[in-house]
Amino acid sequence: MTSGASSFQRFSQADLGNALAQCAGYVAAGPWGSPAVLFGLVPTSLLAEQAPDLVDAADDSALSPIVQESGDVDLEELLTSVSWPDAVVGCAIVTEITVLPPDAESALDDAFEPLLADPEAADAAARDAAHTHPERRDARLIAGVLRTGQRMALLSLRAREGEDPAVEADLRTHPTLAPNVLDALASTF
Repeated sequence: MTSGASSFQRFSQADLGNALAQCAGYVAAGPWGSPAVLFGLVPTSLLAEQAPDLVDAADDSALSPIVQESGDVDLEELLTSVSWPDAVVGCAIVTEITVLPPDAESALDDAFEPLLADPEAADAAARDAAHTHPERRDARLIAGVLRTGQRMALLSLRAREGEDPAVEADLRTHPTLAPNVLDALASTF
């Protein structure tokens, strides 16, 4: 499958963003509270060549996300055990997270600082504080990388009660969003 491996350098940041938007759309069709979903990113042209029944003839996207069956495997375990064939030019993950306002950091520090001697207890206390914070927001983090080094993370906030559900389709990004997740994805190549 050298055709996939030799052509991966032609993919742009926009191609990655489009693939991540497709991943977000796929997961948005499912319920909140679902486990993380891992995707391999494959050149659409290669997929059309090798499995034409899987590609719509009108699909002009450069990359096609392919869902990877992972069951209920822990996200960290999944990312440390996955390996990709050459035809996979990138990967992406969609996982649910809790987003807090910037001023919530002191509440989290207060929750886990006394427990720093026990990292597991500190993590549990910080998670509990985040989940009970009155201004918390549920969100889906959509993160992806290409073998060539491009990386991007998007965020989709869950609609609150009384809020237009279309808010969930609004994908946001920031250059410093989810660097550890992006590093973990990049390390799978």
